[in-house]
Amino acid sequence: MEYLIPSEWFTQQGNIVLMIVAAVGLYVLQFGAEWLVEGATGIAYRIGMPAVIVGATIVSLGTTTPECAVSVMAAFQGEAGLALGNAVGSVIVDSALIFGLCCLLTRLPADKFLLSRQGWVQFGSGVLLAVICYYCWFIDPLHAQIPRVVGILLVTLLAIYLYFSVIWANQHPTKSESFTISPHLAEQAKAGEVFHVDDQHARKLSYPVLFGMLLAGLILVVGSGHFVIESVNQLALRVGIPQIVLASTLVALGTSLPEFVVGITAVRKGHPELLVGNIIGADVLNILFVTGFALLASPLPLIEPTAKVPAIFMYVHLPSMLIILAYFRLIIFKASRQGHFERWMGIPFLLMYVAYVVIQYLISA
Repeated sequence: MEYLIPSEWFTQQGNIVLMIVAAVGLYVLQFGAEWLVEGATGIAYRIGMPAVIVGATIVSLGTTTPECAVSVMAAFQGEAGLALGNAVGSVIVDSALIFGLCCLLTRLPADKFLLSRQGWVQFGSGVLLAVICYYCWFIDPLHAQIPRVVGILLVTLLAIYLYFSVIWANQHPTKSESFTISPHLAEQAKAGEVFHVDDQHARKLSYPVLFGMLLAGLILVVGSGHFVIESVNQLALRVGIPQIVLASTLVALGTSLPEFVVGITAVRKGHPELLVGNIIGADVLNILFVTGFALLASPLPLIEPTAKVPAIFMYVHLPSMLIILAYFRLIIFKASRQGHFERWMGIPFLLMYVAYVVIQYLISA
């Protein structure tokens, strides 16, 4: 993409043009991710994986592809602020904003089988990244960076996570009492019936069509990611806003739109279990998949003389992620015992997200 649309083209455009390009790029990211998700879930449903596991693996892989595309290309171009901020910001957006909003809208089911396994992986992944960042910062405060070897570690853990996800999919008790479906579906449910989103659509499309949608979605995501990176980078330089702030809010929110679309669609169609699995899986993949592959592309500096990655990442973004994931872990403990998340549990999520955005803009200003 760098050869097709060089960086010089973006520097020659006005602010309005750059904002339009960024907005269109984010839309295409979402559109491409929807194709990718639809193809991936169609294939998964043909195989017969439980919907809640599909949400935590196949759907999450599709919906985190925009984050991965943006972060990897940002790492290649030396924009560590976008690479790190987008990954951590996406965890915050997915958990605090999207899950909090959907939790407030409806009573989400709590699959004890999923939460007792992948819920801990979600929390552990966030803690692992924070420990690595603070350790690198502690041993070299002036020139701290995350080395490539950490990327190898994260990608290895990703492979292990996906391997065990397949095992958990085969072990998942679809008739288990620990899994509670939506109340309005309970009256229509038959014993042992498995619910899927877009079942009819998955049955109608052939494997070649599904694979074609997956590939086309991936191409759209990668291509539009280049436009988003360059446009946001130029706007950040012109208005004086740190890249890490933009990455963790605007870009993170834009690349998290697939999770939001999948979540709202799942709730609207009466399949909120897909949303819960997707958010938890997306958090795991934002750490292992997005950050891991960005590190394979290039070591990511935490502190630079040019302030591309200012200390706000260490002081605000990482602590915010840890607090949000800790609260998530706390309510998971309560929800898994009663079989569902209460609506009030979404309010602290939304308040934490608002506080996170306000604090980082005040500090950066």
